Amino acid sequence: MRARMIWVAALSLGMFALPAHAQGGLNKVAHDVSSTVKKAGRDTKAEVHRDADKTHHALKDAGNDTKTAAGNATGIHKVGGDVGKAARKVSHASKKTGRSARKSMNSAKSEAHSDLTKSGKDVKKEAKTP
Repeated sequence: MRARMIWVAALSLGMFALPAHAQGGLNKVAHDVSSTVKKAGRDTKAEVHRDADKTHHALKDAGNDTKTAAGNATGIHKVGGDVGKAARKVSHASKKTGRSARKSMNSAKSEAHSDLTKSGKDVKKEAKTP
């Protein structure tokens, strides 16, 4: 939403700041705004990716440490039989929860991208029509 406001404001300022005979410069302004928004989006995406990596590794390390501690306490390091089935159910349940959370995050991200794309195209269309 914020990016859309910046986009609209920049285009509006660009159209009104230039005289009628210099409207050709509007494309440069639009290009600069687009480049800035695109760079900001890429930087944000990269930061989210780094945070997700850190979280994943922290959770993986914690899970492995828990397994090691449980194995040391019980003396059973390779789980089979009913215990293994129970462990597998717990593992699959946690993976399913993780997938569900990731799906909802990706859906929200996709929806936001779609909204920004649509609003950008609408602004571009309005700027092109006399």
